[in-house]
Amino acid sequence: MLARRARAVAMLAAGLALIAVLVPSVAPAAKQRMLRGSVPTAGMNVALFAAQPGGSQPAVLGRTRSRRGGAFALRYRPAARRTVKYVLATRPGGGAEAGFPVPGSSYRLGAALGAGPVPPRATLNERTTVAMGYAMAQFIGGGRVTGKNPGLRNAAAMTRNLAIARSGRLSPVLRTFPNGNSTTTLRTVGSLANLLGVCRAQGRRCANLLRLASVPGAAPSGDTLAAAVALARYPWHNTGALLGLAQRARNLFPPSLPARRKLDAWTLALRFEGSPRALNGPGAFAIDRRGSIWVGNNYVYSRDRSKPVCFGRELIRFTPTGRTYPGSPYRSGGASGVGYGIGIDKRDHVWIGNFGFAGKGCDEEPPHNSVSEYEADGTALSPDLRRTGTTENEAGEVLKTYKGGWEVGDIFWPQSTVADVHNSIWVANCGNESVTRIPDGDPRRAINYPRDHFRRPGFDFYRPFGIATDAAGNAYVGGNGSANVVKLGRYGEVLDRIQGGGLHRPMGLATDSRGNVWVSNSTWVVAPCEGRFHPERGPRKGGSMTLIGSDGSVSKASPYRTGGIKNAWGVAIDGKDNVWVGNFGGRRLSALCGTRPRNCPAGKRQVGASISPPGSGYGFNGLTRTTGVSIDPSGNVWATNNWKNGPIQTNPGGYQIVAYLGVAAPVKTPLIGAPEQP
Repeated sequence: MLARRARAVAMLAAGLALIAVLVPSVAPAAKQRMLRGSVPTAGMNVALFAAQPGGSQPAVLGRTRSRRGGAFALRYRPAARRTVKYVLATRPGGGAEAGFPVPGSSYRLGAALGAGPVPPRATLNERTTVAMGYAMAQFIGGGRVTGKNPGLRNAAAMTRNLAIARSGRLSPVLRTFPNGNSTTTLRTVGSLANLLGVCRAQGRRCANLLRLASVPGAAPSGDTLAAAVALARYPWHNTGALLGLAQRARNLFPPSLPARRKLDAWTLALRFEGSPRALNGPGAFAIDRRGSIWVGNNYVYSRDRSKPVCFGRELIRFTPTGRTYPGSPYRSGGASGVGYGIGIDKRDHVWIGNFGFAGKGCDEEPPHNSVSEYEADGTALSPDLRRTGTTENEAGEVLKTYKGGWEVGDIFWPQSTVADVHNSIWVANCGNESVTRIPDGDPRRAINYPRDHFRRPGFDFYRPFGIATDAAGNAYVGGNGSANVVKLGRYGEVLDRIQGGGLHRPMGLATDSRGNVWVSNSTWVVAPCEGRFHPERGPRKGGSMTLIGSDGSVSKASPYRTGGIKNAWGVAIDGKDNVWVGNFGGRRLSALCGTRPRNCPAGKRQVGASISPPGSGYGFNGLTRTTGVSIDPSGNVWATNNWKNGPIQTNPGGYQIVAYLGVAAPVKTPLIGAPEQP
């Protein structure tokens, strides 16, 4: 007995010594302050940390131990405002100290406090741990929080959309529409918190949780926070077994998923509409260097399906956490029914393509022949809309006419509108089979490349729709009506013409860090622009992905029809070169292994392999029909609710943007050319 006690004391001393080496503390320069709060049980080690953006080691600001009832009072020294603060609480055992996974201490809770001053109170429970584990999943490893801004700061702020660290209660964002009982996310958070709660008792259920909620192919998770992170990063892993465990767990955090509920993956997705509500048919995203989300609008906002809506006149900006940015929406600059065209250039200017969407029965004829340009603060640089008169359509109806934006370069029914590394703006003109390039973002120098520029015997080019640029400034343009892709050099010269590999009504394109290009094949969506439709043979349902190598060759394994793809549209590549696909059908997001298989999970390390469940993708009942997909510096995947699931053509648009939290490797923004890690 004495020998065992001596060994335990020695282990404790060794653990404390190790922690003293690993964990830096802040210099005792400032006056101490107090953080009060609670944890579920007495005797837990509680520590307050500050993560320095770009640093490799968080600093300990203070430590304490919880008293009877779980209350704690923690004295700490302040840290710089820009640091991200968080609190960890660990059940004592072995050589455990607050915040560090030591064998024998598997119950660990967390709460993100964010940048700025430390609040006076914090409550740590399984719910705040789920919030921290998911929203900050890409920044937590080895028991530490590390990373760069703006991703780190924004990820900590996103936790407040799930749980309130001050009280430990559910966030109003999660509790209310367009979330709340309208989607499964609220109940999924409850079930995840209940899952972590099984480790309040150190028994077989806790061991099963840590084994099941782990990195695929690796050892069990060391503690409950690590388990939450693993669930966020690998939401498809052991889903059924974990659901069974959650349904047998004590319901500490209602509401939770009901019995017999089927679940494809443990993803957490949130919907955002903004205030005031203005979204109606968001088509695609551009994310700026601070992580703000910019999106165009197909239609004027209206919830009335039966009343015709006219063209959207707004450019809308959201904060990185999904709130309407102060001053947004911006109703100037000539915006007109923006579709899939939005991008940010090297000067941080936002460009949108004025496609001119309008609902059936609208009494206005929107402009279809311009792009609009805005400074980083939303100030319009392009001309505003103005009335020009009237026109008569084929049905004899009189429509009001307008003009606005930069009417240059023979732009006509523009879709993709993106910048390259040389700061040229590329525009796909769906309505006249051409591409416009605006060198250096100077509209006076706009150049148009007509259909004949791309043609040769056996290769024609119709309905250009999607564009992606690479690290060299080359542009890849997909022909939605001709089932092909053209590669253009920085001055517009044709470098390659690409066919085959399953290319069929391509929509979105994205380049990876190695210069490869992923193309989504909708298989049945005909780009809705003016001009004669050119029918082509091929499947009428499903959807797929085609991989084009940097040398222009098409992968022999193309097309890829996995990942739950159903009418593929938007494409985004994350910081590990994995592929994310938005689907215009099936209410799902798809993920595929990219061209660096070593970055894919164990068992999925093959180019094009399905990461998301192959039958369902990452399904979410809060999605409608998705077009645009983008990845932010925090690792969230953003998707548009572009159209309603049952669209009535007078007002077919959807009303939200959707964030899948923490599932992807972060990307440096704005995305110009190939994706980079922050």
